[in-house]
Amino acid sequence: MLKIGVVGLGNIAQKAYLPVMAQMQDQVEWILCTRDEQKLAHLQHQFGFSESTRSVPELIAQHPDAVFIHTPTHTHTELIRTFLNAGIHVYVDKPVSENYEEVSELYQLAAQRQLLLTAGFNRRFAPFQQQIATSGQPAVIIVQKNRIRAEQAVGFAIYDLFIHVVDTALYLAGIDARDQVSCQYQLSSDQGILQNCGLVLSSKNLTVYALMNMQAGANTETSEVQQISGTKRLENLEHLTISTENGTQVNNFPDWTPTLTRRGFEPLIHEFVSAVATNATNPVSPATSMLSHQLCSELVDFYHQQK
Repeated sequence: MLKIGVVGLGNIAQKAYLPVMAQMQDQVEWILCTRDEQKLAHLQHQFGFSESTRSVPELIAQHPDAVFIHTPTHTHTELIRTFLNAGIHVYVDKPVSENYEEVSELYQLAAQRQLLLTAGFNRRFAPFQQQIATSGQPAVIIVQKNRIRAEQAVGFAIYDLFIHVVDTALYLAGIDARDQVSCQYQLSSDQGILQNCGLVLSSKNLTVYALMNMQAGANTETSEVQQISGTKRLENLEHLTISTENGTQVNNFPDWTPTLTRRGFEPLIHEFVSAVATNATNPVSPATSMLSHQLCSELVDFYHQQK
């Protein structure tokens, strides 16, 4: 049986990961890592986990096959480096780092150690998202995330929210290298607070828009792929509309489909665990993950150049 650690037991871990992990205890011995005795007792009671450690060195001493890292972004680089150097596969929430040089360095280290470094881009694994990905045909792709009225610093918002938009757009378009496309940037801010931003990626056969509006009056997330065969539009990862010259087809999940399946968390967790067990290919390719981080880094640089 695989042995996998979980470091960082906050909101994202409790909502998106531990419920899935709890259902996989016949495949994986999960080891929760925290110094918070009260939180540990609560989560063990809630999800039925039995194994735990109080520190990263204690976790490494148990020789886990892999680790999930759900700690704040500023801690990622040190933790990832520590686990990779210990010979342990790593899954980490996005972003890997807000410093692109560190992202590149960590992926290089993982390659040298022949280990997985998997970034948590769950939207790639949302079932309807996978249905609308293009197959290299000419297309216009629009991916947009809107918030009601959010006030977040430019850099934080780009790496916390917009990186998902960028990564989804790249995934849908099948783009995995910077030299495949030209890129234009747009960003509006007020006293360091992001108002809206966007990227336009273009090549011979593709035009890709990645957009985010922090003052849109509603929380929405849309992906749209326009091709000569028709237009596919996905709303909030759950409602897929396919429009062609013959009419419109609306697709929704069955009522019993779990939210974590609809949003791609469950499929991604299963694919990472399977990759660890079978030495399979990284479910989130390093090249595409690095490109998502690179474009966000370029957008932050564009913002600083504007100031």
